Amino acid sequence: MPAASARSRPTLVDVAAAAGVSKSLVSLALRGDAGVSERTRERILAVAEHVGYRPSLTARTLKQGRSTMLGAVISSLDNPYHTEIVASVEQAAEDSGLSVVLAHGSRQRGRLADRVQQLLDLGVDGLVVVSSWVPEDVLAAAARRAPVVMVGRTAEPVAGIDSVNNDDEQGAALVVEHLAARGHARIAHVTSSTRPAGRARRRGYEAAMRAARLGDEVRVVEPAPAALDALLDGGTTAVFARNDVEASDVLDHALDAGLRVPADLAVVGYDDTVLARRARPALSSVQQQRDVMGSRAVALLRERLDGRVEDVHEVLQPRLVVRASS
Repeated sequence: MPAASARSRPTLVDVAAAAGVSKSLVSLALRGDAGVSERTRERILAVAEHVGYRPSLTARTLKQGRSTMLGAVISSLDNPYHTEIVASVEQAAEDSGLSVVLAHGSRQRGRLADRVQQLLDLGVDGLVVVSSWVPEDVLAAAARRAPVVMVGRTAEPVAGIDSVNNDDEQGAALVVEHLAARGHARIAHVTSSTRPAGRARRRGYEAAMRAARLGDEVRVVEPAPAALDALLDGGTTAVFARNDVEASDVLDHALDAGLRVPADLAVVGYDDTVLARRARPALSSVQQQRDVMGSRAVALLRERLDGRVEDVHEVLQPRLVVRASS
């Protein structure tokens, strides 16, 4: 069986010629339609594999009305929270017979906007956005072309966009309650974020400190070395970091300063990523329901594709995973 030319993409005509059958019979066999014997179908599939035939995405989309692909957009690849969310989206999509195309924008608004447009131009059936850096007008415009689900928070709900996010205020409160119950009063919050989720965690921290009658001890600093030095010199005994990445920075800084964790300084992160599980000492962290977030995001996209028009905003409850660092 001669292989098709390496300079051109194999077509149905190439498969038909190699198999010695008609183009229409090849089409029936590849679609799994009736009218083709099992023996003939197996032979045609073997020939298609041999010549390297792959169905055209554009043709399949035009014929079926859908591409069976979802797009996933994340801010960057350096925070394991984002990659773990995408992994859960991929699993849920695969369970539904769909595939996922991933794009990231290195926390650059313009690049993220470009990635959204590129995925839509590719013909994805819907978008899962795991980034609060995508401009809201870009999200709104994207929703006019395909269903969009936001995993996480925007400053305000965007019309036509579904969302699945974590109760960040409650997650922060769980941390403060845990540390206060361990006898800590000087609990600081380390954060570098001005994004919606980061602001919500700060609000939750401040409210929980007031509720614990520790309002005079509220202290918020960035995870910069000089700020952490001042924090530790000021008698802080516990730190709640905005995410596991920043919590890891605090752990490193404390250990470099000769502090024992948790005897001298308790540290708690947020997201419960692989960083928390691999840190030494193992990092206490607020666990978001990443597997549920991914499966719900895919389910919401499918509901939109099936005709639902009203917006849905789901808020999941976090839980605190206590480990050796606190």
